[in-house]
Amino acid sequence: MATVLAFHAHPDDEALLTGGTLARLAHEGHRVVVVVATDGLVDAAPTQAESPRLHELRTSAALLGVDRVVHLGYADSGHGPLLYPDPPDRARFVRADTEEAAERLATILRDEDASMLLHYDPHGGYGHRDHIKVHQVGRRAAELAKTPRVLEATVPRDTAERLVRLAHRLRIPLRFTAEELSTRFSPRSDITHRLDVRRYARQKQAALAAHRSQINGTGRSSAVFRKMIRLPSPLFGLLLGREWFIDVSPVRSPQP
Repeated sequence: MATVLAFHAHPDDEALLTGGTLARLAHEGHRVVVVVATDGLVDAAPTQAESPRLHELRTSAALLGVDRVVHLGYADSGHGPLLYPDPPDRARFVRADTEEAAERLATILRDEDASMLLHYDPHGGYGHRDHIKVHQVGRRAAELAKTPRVLEATVPRDTAERLVRLAHRLRIPLRFTAEELSTRFSPRSDITHRLDVRRYARQKQAALAAHRSQINGTGRSSAVFRKMIRLPSPLFGLLLGREWFIDVSPVRSPQP
């Protein structure tokens, strides 16, 4: 049995990008650890209790069979053209010193004796600045910790374009067009692992549903969440029942 650490940018990314894979790994008996760079908050963190989004993350993680959840200590950098000043209690992740953040993550990799790190492709998937930073920090942390196996979560560009077109037909209000994805995610030729996780679609959907603050918000992403969790399970599995990775391990080793 192996320990696998999945490094994500925000609470909810663990379910969207790797939820089926994490559920599968846990089902197969591996120890699964999720580390999030940010707590999903753009303002100061609450002083008396854990942030609501971290609490939701722990609920989501439990549904997926995750053994441990860690917040790396940064604030959400937000999206859009403006990057706001740091909140008074911590830095926004995109402004974090890459070496310092990588050492924080490497410490967890060493403590867990992790055999594998999952993080993001160089484009950060769809291009969010915190996701790109996850790629940079994850790559460096794996070097520092000498983690033997490193896989980058992604989606083939052509598949992403088809999924966006299908989502628009289902009236799921994504913020991108299919054409905008032509330079994001990864070309199919880079993909080394394509996992069918439809068996774990119900768990993945339930994990998404645990992120209540996202579902109950007023933005476009909240509308997407509401649509996703209300889909019939077979249709949800059709949309999100496959997950893709690029193996960038220094030396390829047998998959756990």
